[in-house]
Amino acid sequence: MRLIAVDGPSGSGKSTYAASLAVELGATVVPTDHFATWTDPVSWWPRLVAEVLEPLWAGRVARYRRMDWSEGWPRLGDPVTVAPPAVLVIEGVSAARRSIADRLDEAVWVELPDERTRLERAVARDGEGSRAHLVRWQAFERGWFAVDGTRARADRVVTTS
Repeated sequence: MRLIAVDGPSGSGKSTYAASLAVELGATVVPTDHFATWTDPVSWWPRLVAEVLEPLWAGRVARYRRMDWSEGWPRLGDPVTVAPPAVLVIEGVSAARRSIADRLDEAVWVELPDERTRLERAVARDGEGSRAHLVRWQAFERGWFAVDGTRARADRVVTTS
């Protein structure tokens, strides 16, 4: 299985880029948004590894429960089944984290340099009620990316507008 991570800050266009990449490559996409919450932005990673990556690396079907935000707060929702694909794209903040770098076939960094535009795009996507959460999230991810060195390890950098 070929493993591609599409990473970058919120509102930069990662989901759109990953969707087009999936069409181009016939890939399956697993978003990190299926795991992350406002209060748990990155420490859910062992669950993604155990429930998605390890079974797929072994050629088995992966099963996990995605976060459901339909009631305004996160809770474990419906199960998701992922058949072993030829290409898997993990998309979202921290997808190309240092701990997985040696297992990635490609790390893509998607960026939109203007933080204000990224915030407005994310608010348009998630709703005005999410603005305060997104402001905190952007502050968190600045620190995360600085410590993790994600952009510097990217095989490809995509700048959106």
